[in-house]
Amino acid sequence: MAQGLHAQEARAFSARLKQALEAAGVRPSPAVVASEFNLRYWGKSITAHTARAWLAGLAIPTQDEIRTLSEWLHVNPDELRFGARSGPVLAMDSGTLESVLNLQDRQMLAQYLALPVGHRKTVQEVVAALAVAAAHAQQAEAASRPVDQPPK
Repeated sequence: MAQGLHAQEARAFSARLKQALEAAGVRPSPAVVASEFNLRYWGKSITAHTARAWLAGLAIPTQDEIRTLSEWLHVNPDELRFGARSGPVLAMDSGTLESVLNLQDRQMLAQYLALPVGHRKTVQEVVAALAVAAAHAQQAEAASRPVDQPPK
């Protein structure tokens, strides 16, 4: 039974890895995965054979390898290893979250969490670009303001 369960988990991991690779625009080739992974991993390098085993659902990487994969592919390491959780999980307790987010924000987050991984990545990139633009606008405003004038 344990081998059957492990094989099932390995196949499920393989599907999640392939989805994350696709969302990141990376070809799910053992040679590509091994090469790109080894550029980012500080432990023992993997071979294309190891990457093939991950992609074929024959093996599951170690936790530190999963961490490297998740950082590279911009996915949650727990979701990459175990799959999506049944409900949204955020890095705040619910009381703090309720006080910070209004109803519209919570609805938007629920819609975001329902998106496919590829679409989530697009939203993340748009938000990151908007944050950079806002930071540049604030810097430009601060630079153009006279020294004795307080910020708005």
